[in-house]
Amino acid sequence: MKKETVKELLRALKFLIISISAGLVQIGSFTLIFELITDNYWVAHLTSLLLSVIWNFTINRKVTFKSSNNVKVAMLLVLAFYAVFTPVSTILGELATDLGANGYLVEALTMVANFVLEFLYTRFVVYRNSCDTAPSAKK
Repeated sequence: MKKETVKELLRALKFLIISISAGLVQIGSFTLIFELITDNYWVAHLTSLLLSVIWNFTINRKVTFKSSNNVKVAMLLVLAFYAVFTPVSTILGELATDLGANGYLVEALTMVANFVLEFLYTRFVVYRNSCDTAPSAKK
């Protein structure tokens, strides 16, 4: 296997592990909000998604992609992804729960879709030309 292929597989594995931790942030905060504050799906979903995105972006930028590109530009690109993903997932999630689907199942399926789409977008759009450019990557 080529060195670059191994490197990208390891990058995907790191993203997976960090995304799992972000998923724990999301489902933990979703549960607290959904059970203790409101049973309104979209309020719980949007709040927990925001917390998860901040967590995921911060750690993946430094650990997975080791990028030295402009943080503001990278965050704006991530926000562009979520400007599309969030309304679509929230509307579909609300529709599904209104039709009787379990809120936790809807949240889990949304998180899987988010993981796959966000990895592809982050790797090939946000950090396309800046992976491993941070000083920590050169050690």
